[in-house]
Amino acid sequence: MAKYFERIIDAQTGLEIKRDYTTAEVAEVEAAAMEAATFTAQIEAREAARTSALAKLAALGLTADEIAAL
Repeated sequence: MAKYFERIIDAQTGLEIKRDYTTAEVAEVEAAAMEAATFTAQIEAREAARTSALAKLAALGLTADEIAAL
């Protein structure tokens, strides 16, 4: 597990405080990271399917204009 912390700096005094995240904050950060990874994987899968479909249409002898018209 990564170590998460928050750095708080008082702009007037320059005092810097480093506070470790709570268990709930760590869970929230990791859930957001998992959601982002899932979203990225979905986009990559859609793009791979699109590329495969375009390649199959090109293999059938369709021109780029004909494929674009579909």
